[in-house]
Parts: sequence; C-alpha cells; structure tokens
Amino acid sequence: MTKILVIEDELFVRENIVDLLEAEDFEVFSTENGILGILWAQENLPDLVICDVMMPEINGHDVLAEMRDLPDTELTPFIFLTAMADKDDIRHGMELGADDYLTKPFTREELLTAITSRLLKQAKLMKQYNEEQQKTKALEQKVKELEALKIKDELSQELQQALLKINTAINLVQKIQPGQKRDRNLKIIQETCAAEIALIRQVPALKSRICAKNQALALILQD
Repeated sequence: MTKILVIEDELFVRENIVDLLEAEDFEVFSTENGILGILWAQENLPDLVICDVMMPEINGHDVLAEMRDLPDTELTPFIFLTAMADKDDIRHGMELGADDYLTKPFTREELLTAITSRLLKQAKLMKQYNEEQQKTKALEQKVKELEALKIKDELSQELQQALLKINTAINLVQKIQPGQKRDRNLKIIQETCAAEIALIRQVPALKSRICAKNQALALILQD
C-alpha cells in the first residue's frame, strides 16, 4: 500500500486530505508539525509527502530542505500546498527540490492528479535506477572476471618463463664435467633460479610433472 505523509497545520484542511486519500486506499500519516513529519518520514519512508508551506515552528521549505539532506528521503516525491501563488516562492521551493505545487483551495481531482503523476514519475525513475544498478553490478563482475583472467594469464607466462630458465640451467649443468666445478655451478644455478623454483612450488601438479621427467630438476625443487 502506498504511504503518504501529510504535513498541514490547519486541522480542517488536514482532515479533508486524509479522508480523501484513505478513500482512495492510500496509507496516510498526518501531522501539523514539520519536525514530527521529518522524524516520521525518516523512520517510515513514505512514498510521497504533501506539505503546507506556511506553518509555525518550521515551515515547509525547511521541512523539504531537511528531507533532501537525509539519504533515505532525498528522492521522495514532495508536493507543496500553498495559499500563495507567488512566483518567487514557487521558484524557491523548486530549487529546494519540490516536485509540484498545489494552490489552496484545490479540488479532489487536482490533488489526485498531482499525486498520481508524481508516483508514476517516481516509479519510472526507480525502474531506471534499478536497471542502472544492475548494469553497474554486471560491469563490476565482468571487470573482476577480466582481472582474474589477466592474473591467471600473467601467472601462466611467469611459469613458462620459470620453466624456460630452469630447463636452460639443467642443460648447462648436464654439460659440465663431474667434479667440484659441477657442484659449484649447480649451487650458482640454484641461487639464480630461486624465484622460479618458488613459483613452481606454488603449483603442485606442475612440480610433480616436472620432477617425474627430470631427476636433476627434482633435486633442485626438493624442499
């Protein structure tokens, strides 16, 4: 059920609006106090607000300004009721973020038309917002997938480079004659290829496959 907040200090006007809206199956909360209206809106999140401009304590412009500063109500449709048709007053309200103005006295049809128009516009805006949110989430997911593929591809390239370096090292070791020089060169190669060895150790399946094919490399890869 659509929730409407009515803030109007004139009891007769407020009660007429409430009766009219309830007859149209709206859920209505009403108050003569702008501060109470703001607090209720923050807690209950109405679908639309109807507010008088000229009120004691806090006027309608202050109510609107406060609600536009609250994240939960900054986009809530807001209709002003006013006994004044002053252009400067209307422009000021629009600059604050009002969606519509109704000049007192207004008819039932004028009020319902204004409400219906604002609710339809809000529904379209929310639909567009939700669609954009879905597109944004889909894009973020795609970026994450691409980043994962990039990391995987970079890792693959690093593994290939590591294998190439170690295979070259093994070929060099095999060409050295047995003796102290072979042992010394083997130590140098082990130190030079430390990063590549560490990288290969991170991939158990690859390590097992390499060790099965080359005993010399298996000795290098031993923990």
